[in-house]
Amino acid sequence: MMRRRSSGLSGRLIIGLVIVVISLISYFGSKEFNPITGEDQYLSLTPEQEIALGLQSAPQMIQEFGGLYPDEEVQQQIKDIGNQLVNNSVAQDTPWQFDFHVLDDPDMVNAFALPGGQIFITTGLLSELDTEDLVAGVLAHEIVHVLARHSAQQIAKSELTNGLVGAVGVASGDANAAQTAAMVGQLINMRYGRQDELQSDGLGVCLMISANYDPEAMIEVMQILAAAGGGQAQPEFFSTHPNPENRIEEIEQAIANAAQECPQ
Repeated sequence: MMRRRSSGLSGRLIIGLVIVVISLISYFGSKEFNPITGEDQYLSLTPEQEIALGLQSAPQMIQEFGGLYPDEEVQQQIKDIGNQLVNNSVAQDTPWQFDFHVLDDPDMVNAFALPGGQIFITTGLLSELDTEDLVAGVLAHEIVHVLARHSAQQIAKSELTNGLVGAVGVASGDANAAQTAAMVGQLINMRYGRQDELQSDGLGVCLMISANYDPEAMIEVMQILAAAGGGQAQPEFFSTHPNPENRIEEIEQAIANAAQECPQ
């Protein structure tokens, strides 16, 4: 009996190690250079797949956030601001299919980007933005998420995490161990998410300057978001978005260094 249990454990360890090796080879073999950010990334999707994923996901997002805002004039105004940012910056020479939408959700103060270029802003956030520059600050941030391929990067990390978590579960035969490993992996990925947000703020400043919008408006956007949180924001470590107060300092630095650091 002892030999059988030992044999079974050895078999699980071997299978677990094989899963680990395959997951690591797949992840580290997917490295690409992003000319917008000037960084290497690990990506599991092609641009075409990112665009397709965004288009496929858009109807569900629209449904979850109350549908599209019915005022066509407002929709067009947001598209015009978004297109101004895209057509007058480094975004114009990329393959992404940008489109901008207002969601009819007055209670949610939010904006987000899907892979490939579908960008959304809720009426709850839009109602807080009383100038074109403020709207441009939000949209520029979301455009950079697409340019920097943050979603594809997170998907690749998630696939690696899932592979390693699966390996833990197989090798140990312990579901609790796999759950613990999954929690650790999620915290790691959330930490990277905060860096993505800061990168989107910094490069968003560059897009605003290129399109002749006032980059100082992005600071005011952060102040609006802080006020919308009512002072009850989660601790930064457990949030995918850095605290607005911390982001303001980063934005001020990005504005000061724009001439040297913005991509041309």
